[in-house]
Amino acid sequence: MLDWYFLTFFGDSMLLLPCALILFVALIAPRATRTAGWQWALIFGCAGGMVCASKLAFMGWGIGIKSYDFTGFSGHSALAASIWPVLLWTLTGRFPHIVRSITLVVGLILPLTIGLSRLAIRVHSPSEVVSGLVLGYMASTLFLWLQRGKPRPQLSLPQIVVALALPLVLMGVRQPAPTQGLLEQIATALAQIEHPYTRADLHKRPLTP
Repeated sequence: MLDWYFLTFFGDSMLLLPCALILFVALIAPRATRTAGWQWALIFGCAGGMVCASKLAFMGWGIGIKSYDFTGFSGHSALAASIWPVLLWTLTGRFPHIVRSITLVVGLILPLTIGLSRLAIRVHSPSEVVSGLVLGYMASTLFLWLQRGKPRPQLSLPQIVVALALPLVLMGVRQPAPTQGLLEQIATALAQIEHPYTRADLHKRPLTP
């Protein structure tokens, strides 16, 4: 039987934000891929900003879609779909084509399973997971499309080991990030309300479509 909580941590910001930083450093350090590093930072920043904006809009002002049970993009799904394909593409740049292809497929499939885990543990609706995956895949696909015909990252084996060290440690600890609570505090402060809107509020009264 699948451990959905173990699987869902592969999309947690406690794991993936450090991975995003590692990815940025790995791309920006070599001169050949420096432009790619900045492209990644911009694309990932825009995707992450959209996730946060959708959550703050609902938590602070109740802006959701009742008919689709939508309260904002699934952050786990969006992060996973934007980071895992690009991270595995970066780490395997020096390997043969078959290895790169397999790892890229893994990077594309893993976010789907993470999205399923969010549904299995009942923290998101299907619309939130699907929209999060679409947003994340759009970000990673755009980045990889921009790299066509350009130099691939050429990390050495020691560099790959170093890059994976922190994620492996975090996987061992598996301490979820307090992202939800932080966003709730920000939303209530910005909207000047006492309590953030919840999914129950979405279905209790009409909200902005």
